[in-house]
Amino acid sequence: MANVSPIDVQKALHGVEYPASKDALVQAAKGNGASAEVEEAISGIADREYEGPTGVSAEIFD
Repeated sequence: MANVSPIDVQKALHGVEYPASKDALVQAAKGNGASAEVEEAISGIADREYEGPTGVSAEIFD
């Protein structure tokens, strides 16, 4: 993955109401003007419901 930071991911997911599906997270990132790299990182997570931003970050960075 390119230079994507946890801060960039959290900015991209600003305003998301959890639990949220992968599709909702991708749409939020697009709506928040995320970079292509951040969109790609979020698009690469497992297709399931996420309980909060910590779970999303764990999926991307762990």
